[in-house]
Amino acid sequence: MGIPMTSEECSRAMRGISQEIENYAELLVRQGAAIKPGQELVLQAPVERADFVRRVVRHAYAAGAGHVTVIWADDEVTRLEYENVDLPYFEHTPSWKVEQLNSLASGGASFLFLEGTDPSALDGIDPAKPAARSRARNTECKAFRNGMDFGRNVWCIAGVPIAAWAQKVFPDYAPDEALYRLWVAILQVARSDGEDPRQAWETHNATFQKNKRFLNDSRFDHLHYVSSNGTDLTVGMNPGHIWEGGAARTVDGTSFFPNIPTEEVFTTPDRMRVDGVVHSAMPLVHSGQIVDDFWFRFEGGKVVEYDAARGREVLRHILETDENATRLGECALISKNTPIRQSGILFYDTLYDENASCHLALGMGFPECIAGGFQMDEDELLRHGVNQSRTHVDFMIGSDDMDIWGVTEDGKEVSVFTNGQWSWENE
Repeated sequence: MGIPMTSEECSRAMRGISQEIENYAELLVRQGAAIKPGQELVLQAPVERADFVRRVVRHAYAAGAGHVTVIWADDEVTRLEYENVDLPYFEHTPSWKVEQLNSLASGGASFLFLEGTDPSALDGIDPAKPAARSRARNTECKAFRNGMDFGRNVWCIAGVPIAAWAQKVFPDYAPDEALYRLWVAILQVARSDGEDPRQAWETHNATFQKNKRFLNDSRFDHLHYVSSNGTDLTVGMNPGHIWEGGAARTVDGTSFFPNIPTEEVFTTPDRMRVDGVVHSAMPLVHSGQIVDDFWFRFEGGKVVEYDAARGREVLRHILETDENATRLGECALISKNTPIRQSGILFYDTLYDENASCHLALGMGFPECIAGGFQMDEDELLRHGVNQSRTHVDFMIGSDDMDIWGVTEDGKEVSVFTNGQWSWENE
């Protein structure tokens, strides 16, 4: 572990990365939220990081934002709410919250979600309560949900450290040093530890093109995943499927980064053609609860059996969100040779951990991953194999020895991944 830092040394170290934190705030506004003159920015953030939120708000107004709305979150208040309020309350979103989110989305706002939570914040809480809240919001706040799903609103998810999260990631360090180390890790994997993060992201965006071109040109009928942990899974591809990654675009052509960081190329698989068994490679943190050492068995695209060493009830509530929560909406490919995986840090946060590992997602598929998808309604998307659900939950499956083959319609097998990395990386 080395020699612990004193509080004074931690303070001095934090001052030393102040400019990097400032650059990170500007990056999130300019290239994450992609603010335009006169546009509303909606910023959701943990109250513990009010200091960073003020930086973001200043940069938003400097970029020409017409107004910034801040929505605060707090783990302790959320836990108290779940402990003291009965389940029926969470089965509907309050009308004022529906109006708030729907009106902001309909007005063309850009949404920036700053994640910073204690991964164990809701340990012992009935998972039915956060599951009901999520289901209600995604069902009743349709303009808000559809605005992001169908390319009408810019949105970005990024991380900010809080003390409890830092202590979970770095349990052997004092709180001040753990927080500093998590800041450093976040800045590094977000490519914000250099002099020009915005240029670094333009360069990073170009690196996605080779892998997307290979996959889109190959037109695989299905992918076959195999790993020594027991994974043996076949995932069918939709006709007209498109692999995406890096920057996204809204229907009006605005370029933005939905996730900072991001290392994945992804598509939406055929919701009816997933068969076999897949095992998790990393823990899943969902609504403040941890699920670990879990697996799913699919038949005809649907989860028909599952289990977990920890958090089985959390999985049950995810799968019971709606009738399509048992089907896949995403498959994403990520080499083990990426900054997050190479850091050796388990972040206990899906935004980061999903970018360290190939992953799949239960629930909602992506309209942009099928030709003409943004012009389709939900029924058309379903007919084209794109899953429709009120949830989207990523889980990591990319072990170090995972092999993936792409299989064409005429049965030709092409090696895509070997030992957890792109096959071309072994050449």
